[in-house]
Amino acid sequence: MSKTISKRFQPKFHVKKNDLVEVISGEDKGKKGKVIEIIFGKERVLVEGVNIVSKHTRPTAQYPNGGIIKKEAPIHISNVLLVNPASGKGERTSIAVENGKKERVFKQSKKSK
Repeated sequence: MSKTISKRFQPKFHVKKNDLVEVISGEDKGKKGKVIEIIFGKERVLVEGVNIVSKHTRPTAQYPNGGIIKKEAPIHISNVLLVNPASGKGERTSIAVENGKKERVFKQSKKSK
């Protein structure tokens, strides 16, 4: 039972939807992909092409033959890092205020996204 959380109470995460991220631990360590969805209540993210699982389905109107469907499963948000476009590697980020706006800054290179 996952409830939607009011924007006011949503936790702040270091990644956003459509960010390019790298998996830093687990079976898919080193793989890169785009964030499809963030599940705030469970602190998990869906990453394109990462953590693929097989789901066995019965025949329905949508899938008349049924069978096995491969799809992404969520992974914990602590297992991904934002990819720095300059270096192409996953790096930690921090929030910095520049010109009155908050921006994500890569800690290793000190450059904003």
